Amino acid sequence: MTNYGFARWTRLLLTLSFMSALLSGCGYNQFQSKDEATKAAWSEVVNQYQRRADLIPNLVNTVKGYASHEKDTLEAVTKARAAATSMQVTPEVLNDPAAFAKFQQVQGELSSALSRLLVVTENYPNLKADASFRDLQSQLEGTENRITVARQRYIASVQEYNVLTRSFPNNLTAMIFGYKVKPSFTVENEKAISTAPTVNFGK
Repeated sequence: MTNYGFARWTRLLLTLSFMSALLSGCGYNQFQSKDEATKAAWSEVVNQYQRRADLIPNLVNTVKGYASHEKDTLEAVTKARAAATSMQVTPEVLNDPAAFAKFQQVQGELSSALSRLLVVTENYPNLKADASFRDLQSQLEGTENRITVARQRYIASVQEYNVLTRSFPNNLTAMIFGYKVKPSFTVENEKAISTAPTVNFGK
C-alpha cells in the first residue's frame, strides 16, 4: 500500500470513528433502544386486547344459552369486537396520531358494549351459576388487569421516548433522522378504555 493509500485509509477510519462517536454522543443509540422499547410495550398492549377479543365469542355464546332474547346487546358486543379486531395495529400506528386515536376509539367501544352485556347478565341467576360463565368471568377479569398493566408500561415507555425526542441536543438528532413524538393514550380515551367491565356478580 502506498503512503497515499495508507493516509486515505487512515482518514476513512478516523472519519468513521468520529461519526460513530458523534452518533453515540447525540443520542442516536438511545433512540434505537427506546424506539424498540415502545414497540415491545405496544405489542404487549395489542396482545392483551387480542386475548380479550378471543374470550368474547365464548362469552356471547354462553350468554345466548340463557338470554338469547337480549339480541341487541349481544349484537352490539359482536359488532364492536369485529370493529376492534379488523383494525390493523402495526407498529406504524405508533407514529400516526389519527390511527392511534382510532385504535383507542374502537377498543373503548368494545369495552362499553362488553360492560353493557355483563350488566344485563345480572338478571339471570342461572347464567351466573353456570361454571363456564364463571370461568369466562375470571379470565375476563384477569385480562382486564393485564390490559391495564400493559397500557401503563406502554405509556411509561412512550414518555421516556418523547422526553428524549424533545430534549436538547437529542432533538437535533431526532430532526436529522426523522424521529417524531409518539402518541400516547389520551386522558379521555384512557378513562373510557380503562373502565373494566363489572365482573363481580356477588350481591
